[in-house]
Amino acid sequence: MRPVAFLTLATALVLGQPSLAQNASQIAQVRAGANCPGCNLFQADLAGLEIVGRSYVGARLRQADMSLAVLNRANLSRTDLRDVNAYGGVFSSARFTGANLTNAAFVGAYLQGANLTGADLTGTNFSGAQMDRAVGLTQGQLNKACGDQSTRLPKGLSLPSC
Repeated sequence: MRPVAFLTLATALVLGQPSLAQNASQIAQVRAGANCPGCNLFQADLAGLEIVGRSYVGARLRQADMSLAVLNRANLSRTDLRDVNAYGGVFSSARFTGANLTNAAFVGAYLQGANLTGADLTGTNFSGAQMDRAVGLTQGQLNKACGDQSTRLPKGLSLPSC
């Protein structure tokens, strides 16, 4: 195949694929306080957002900035939270059941009462996080995450050091 024909074919294949980029209108809806289950919030800037009791079940929040956000009682079940920056975020009584938090940063986050049943915590940094009243955590989950001496965990559980 000639180089020009190959490039034309490759371009057509790439352009014909559905976009995985963020959805600006859905991000605006979330910033305004709307529920947004299944939304594409990839790389969304949600820093400092203050919303209570909203649903983002199954949403794609990968690489989103949720630093200093307050999302108390949010439903983030089955959500893609890979590579999220949730530094200093407040997620009291939030649901992360079945969520993917791979390589997320919850440094200094407040996770009291959060439900992490079945969440993938591979590479998640919980340094300084307050999560001693979190539920659904297992030692197996935490063995894949890390924290520091100031991380507060439920009794009987521990984290490797970051």
